[in-house]
Amino acid sequence: MYSFDDVIDRRNTHSLKWDDTERVFGAKDVLPLWVADMDFPAPQAVIKALHERIAHGIFGYTVIPNSLKDAIKNWLKLRHQWEIEPSWLSFSTGVVPEIANAIEAFTEQNDRIVVFTPVYPPLFQLVKKHQRTLVTSPLRLAENRYEIDWEDFEKKIQGAKLLLLCSPHNPGGRVWTYEELTKIGELCIKHNVIVVSDEIHADLTFLPHRHVPFASIDPAFAENSVTCIAPTKTFNLAGLQAAAAIIPNETLKRQFNKVQQRQGFFTLNTFAVAGTEAAYRHGQEWLDALLRYLQENIDYLCSYIEANLPKLRVIRPEATYLVWIDCRQLDVTEQQLRQLLLEKGKIAVEFGSKFGEEGRGFIRMNVACPRKTLEDALFRLSVALQ
Repeated sequence: MYSFDDVIDRRNTHSLKWDDTERVFGAKDVLPLWVADMDFPAPQAVIKALHERIAHGIFGYTVIPNSLKDAIKNWLKLRHQWEIEPSWLSFSTGVVPEIANAIEAFTEQNDRIVVFTPVYPPLFQLVKKHQRTLVTSPLRLAENRYEIDWEDFEKKIQGAKLLLLCSPHNPGGRVWTYEELTKIGELCIKHNVIVVSDEIHADLTFLPHRHVPFASIDPAFAENSVTCIAPTKTFNLAGLQAAAAIIPNETLKRQFNKVQQRQGFFTLNTFAVAGTEAAYRHGQEWLDALLRYLQENIDYLCSYIEANLPKLRVIRPEATYLVWIDCRQLDVTEQQLRQLLLEKGKIAVEFGSKFGEEGRGFIRMNVACPRKTLEDALFRLSVALQ
């Protein structure tokens, strides 16, 4: 019913992933498996909704309808067993702007903000750009799985104002357990630290793992948190620029909205409204098929690397289509590895130091592509490293 095997040429579509690779990496004719978007078309229900909206022909000022809020509410209950109130929602052009809003709303210059590293770069970049004090709590890599260093974490959050939590974790692919999230929540309440939970990859969780929304665990956690969600990773809609922040605490929501109003960014564009509602109302079967395909791609990658590149270690993701690969046994510098991959293998991936110093020696590879593309990518990886 759903095919993800078709290779679609994305060049000359103003694609960051395909058309901007030479600028980003300084190399021509490389296969891009870096930035986190998928080489798959959006669900047909989304495409149909956008066509219908375009056919109307008038694109004036747009309000966010209650039907969209209800679609999000129903999706969260269906996929994550989380009951929210529509009044908790604030809309935005993306999760990164929402995190920036939260930093401005809940902290002041030089305040301490904690992140677990290695982590998605904007989480620590935004802290620095807002002239706050970045505090890192490095995750421990046990076997092939990241774990929280609880002693270090509790030490680091003392005196902090905010925790930026990446859940599921990017780039490690960890799905934090109910018990882990509970401990995070209890420690943050104990030390009066607000949690901003980036849950953009929540829908991309592989069985038997289950994403648990941080705010769903305890009403006290909900009152002490902002949850950032979006359809963009799930349904490949990043270009529509749509996201929502879920803020049950009225005081926190008022502070958050005040920043949005001051900046003038507090709504969604016409196509973001149409596409987001269609995705959340009609995208479940497509998503289930996508998850099966991504799981098969990850299986293929793991088997290929085990057979052909034994010095590499795959940190198998429990969620996301981003695979974190340990290259430290190659005994090369990151610059040498970069040169091998870009110049010899002609493949563009994310290099680990971008995610913090703890990521040095790793690469992150995006496997949300047709199998034929992944086969080509892994062959190029072999050419570069053998």
